[in-house]
Parts: sequence; C-alpha cells; structure tokens
Amino acid sequence: MASLPLMIGLRYTRAKRRNHFISFISMTSMLGMALGVAVLILVLSVMNGFERELRDRILGMVPHLAIKNYQDFSQWRTTAETLRAVPGVEGVAPFIQTQGMLIQSGQHRGSLVAGILPELEPEVSIIAEHLQQGITLDALQPGEFGMIMGERLARFLRLQVGDQVTLLLPEASITPAGIFPRLKRFTLVGTFAVGAELDSQLAYVHLEDMQRLMRLGDSVEGLRLRLDDLFQAPRMTRELVNQLGYPYRGQDWTQTQGNLFQAIQMEKRMISLLLLVIVAVAAFNIVATLVMVVTDKQADIAILRTLGASPATIMQIFMVQGLTIGVLGTLVGVGLGILLALNVSDLVLWLEGLLGIEFLDANVYFISYLPSDLRWADVRFIALSALSLSLLSTLYPAWRAARTQPAEALRYES
Repeated sequence: MASLPLMIGLRYTRAKRRNHFISFISMTSMLGMALGVAVLILVLSVMNGFERELRDRILGMVPHLAIKNYQDFSQWRTTAETLRAVPGVEGVAPFIQTQGMLIQSGQHRGSLVAGILPELEPEVSIIAEHLQQGITLDALQPGEFGMIMGERLARFLRLQVGDQVTLLLPEASITPAGIFPRLKRFTLVGTFAVGAELDSQLAYVHLEDMQRLMRLGDSVEGLRLRLDDLFQAPRMTRELVNQLGYPYRGQDWTQTQGNLFQAIQMEKRMISLLLLVIVAVAAFNIVATLVMVVTDKQADIAILRTLGASPATIMQIFMVQGLTIGVLGTLVGVGLGILLALNVSDLVLWLEGLLGIEFLDANVYFISYLPSDLRWADVRFIALSALSLSLLSTLYPAWRAARTQPAEALRYES
C-alpha cells in the first residue's frame, strides 16, 4: 500500500491527459523551475568569480594588516622578526607610503607612492608576479631613484621605461633662498599590471630612496603583514597590537577595502533573493497545475476513496505528482546551471568574437573577461531551496484532493 501513491502519482505525471492545457502548464512549470535554478547557479558563480578576482588582485596588492608606530620606528627589523614568529603570519615587509603628484611633459597625476624593500616585498604582495617586460623588483636599487608604476598610470603620463618623472610631495623644504616644494626626479625602470584600479594609482620606489626623500633616517612608516587567512585580519590586528603594546597601532584591510567587499556581498544576497522569485513563480505554477489536475480527476479520486484509499493516500498521490515536476525541473536546472557556470567565460569570449564587441572593457572594468567560481555549497543551497518550494506548493492541492467527497464527485458522472 505504501507504493500505491507513488505508482498512481507517477502514472498521472506520465499519462496523456484529455486536457492538453494541463499538460502545457505542467511542462511550463518544469521549464520555469529549471530556468530559475540554472540562472541562479550561473549568476551566483559569476558573482563569486568577481569576488575572487577582487580578493586575489586588490587584496594581493594591499596589506592584509599593517602595524605602525606612533614614534620612531627605526628598530623595525626586531619587530618584524617577532611578528614572523606569530602563527598565522605568512610574511612581513617594511614600507613607507605617501601621496604625491607625478609630473612629466605637462601631464600630472596624483599617485600613491610606496617605498619597499625588493627582497621582502614578495612576502606580502603579488607585485612581483605582475611586472611587465621581464623586469624584476631588483630593478629598484638604492640610491638610483628608480620607480616602478602601474601600466595605466605610465600610459597616462606618456612614459616609457627609461624616461624620467618628477615626484612632487605635499611638503615644503625651507632653504636660505626661501620655502620650496619638496620634489625629486625618478627614472621609470618598469611597469606592472594587475588589472585593477591600482594600475592607475600606485607607484613603487626603493625603501632607502624614500627614507632619504622623506628624511626619516633608518625609520619606516610601518610593517605590512600577509596572513594565511585574510578574514582573520581584524582579530589578528587586535591580538598583535595588544602583544606589542604602546606605541604600536594596527590597521587591517577591512578598514581600507571593507566597504567594497561588503557591497559585493550585499549585491550577491539581493540578486539571489530576486532570482529565487523566479523559482517561486515556477512553484506557484505547480500549484495551478495540481489544482486543475485535482478538478480533472474528481471521478478517479472518488473511485479510489470507495475502494478504500484513505485521505492521506490521496494527498500523497498528488504530492508525488507535484514533486515529480519539481524534482525533474530542479535536476535539469542544476545540470544546465553547472554546465553554464563552468563554461561561461569561454561562451562570452565566443560571443565577443562572433558579434565583434567587447562586453567588459579592461579600461573601464578591472578585468576583461567574465570570471566564474562554481561553489558546490551554493549548488546545494539552490537545489534544496527549489525542492522545498516544490514540496510546499503541493500541500494545498493535495489537501484539497484529500477532502473530495466520493458521493459528491460521482453525482454527475454518467
């Protein structure tokens, strides 16, 4: 008896109905469910891809955590060794950072200029992996006042490797002849391109050159840290500052770049909610389909009741029918969504070549391709949500079928 609802429910799903409109609505419900699930998987994968690219590119260039000193920081090497021994810290490197104006041949652009040690910077940054024209960070030599800048920044200033550029600092030098702005001529020794906005904002020089220019002696502004888990940065900041004590202070990436990632997370949640509406509409179509089936099968229900079928059995029959539509739609949607998510980058490239247009301009966006990061946790959540909505959509029609009175249903049957 336990298999009776399953057998009859599947038979109703497979059978060619007299009412072809019901069959059309059933197929529409299944396709709507499949489309909603597939689109939701695809869009979440693309959002995850953008989040991954931002994390790898932008947070690969900015420090996960920075430790600064309110006073003189000339003993930074001792502090760096202490921090390297802390579990969770992958790398430590000193830095001096300032805002300045880069000027060349009538072109000028505000820029963030960072003084670094070439041998230690790869511990905390991906800059070495994105240098162009085969150069390395060793091109920055102390005393030579060389500079490596973002490719887009160099293009704006019309600079080629070997050209000179003037750095104007927002500080003044007092001389016997008067007060003059502090400026220094640098030679462009290379460019980098990470495909982010930093390509038009950031420049690197050797730490010793920056110390000389800023008149800091052996002192640095702070230490940049790379963590094995960047999402632990706020906790690590508090712990390290407490461990080092005054006059140290800390700043993590959530304070400098956190708004960007919070905006992405919010957008991802809102898009997910909106796309779930598509799945909900398909589930409501299942309700309409089952209500019409119940009306069409009044005589069958009455006969089953007279043969001894209980209201619970009748309810289970129509729940099986509705769930069959939902399960098939969900499975087709999951398969199609996974296929699209895994191949969306190649598909977009093919469309760009076919149509002769560029969907993502590298000069406008931080990447020139559509990234995708399929996460199985998202797939499970979407599939379970679709199945849950399918189950809920069967309850009212099945309950209505279970309340059918045999005598009433058969009264007008000839």
